[in-house]
Amino acid sequence: MSLQEILNHRRATRHYDPNKPIDPERVKQCLQLATLAPTSSNMQLWECYHVTDKAVLAKLAHACLDQLSARSAQEMVVFVTRQDLYKRHAEAARKFEEENQRRNSPAEKQEKRIKKWDLYYGKVMPFLYSRCLGVWGLVRKLLAQCVGLTRPIVRQVSEGDVRVVVHKSCALAVQTFMLAMSEAGYDTCPLEGFDSRLVKKALGLPHKVEINMVVTCGVRLPDGVWGDRYRQPFDETYHRV
Repeated sequence: MSLQEILNHRRATRHYDPNKPIDPERVKQCLQLATLAPTSSNMQLWECYHVTDKAVLAKLAHACLDQLSARSAQEMVVFVTRQDLYKRHAEAARKFEEENQRRNSPAEKQEKRIKKWDLYYGKVMPFLYSRCLGVWGLVRKLLAQCVGLTRPIVRQVSEGDVRVVVHKSCALAVQTFMLAMSEAGYDTCPLEGFDSRLVKKALGLPHKVEINMVVTCGVRLPDGVWGDRYRQPFDETYHRV
């Protein structure tokens, strides 16, 4: 399918066909494609839980308020954010960039570029993603306001702001996954209605994990899509400057 066909095919599916199972390996491939989605500073602070076990699916369906989309899903994928892993991910990115520069940069520029990445992932990212009851966010906010008096700077640096950034990156992966599923001929529905505590309990997730989205998967029934797609008029959405 072309991109336009994929986008037109993808709809939020509320009712899946119980007689049309989907291939979990194909779903896994779609999740691998989702890892190619862009992520802020390449921190990749998200994970996905691909659920195929019927008992766990039943628990998740109840956690998703017993919505028909969840009750009829053949499989589900739960996307979560892992801001608590920022130190590990920053260090992994730092090591990757060091080797990346040694492989691809001119010899005379390698050390300078490596020092830049050491600073970025060794100091800046840990400072930006750290949390302490809002205190670090306040410190970052005050620092940004002072620096911003003389030059442009990112100002959304409070702990709440950074949490939003992590969820935005995860959402990009979710959308990429759903488009990949559509290309594979499968249907999905991203659910916002769920009890996050029960979702964590069903999957045995740590307290610090945050649920970004629960995506149900399957093959739609004729009544699985609610009529025509509604969108705000494009001329109210599009602004050319």
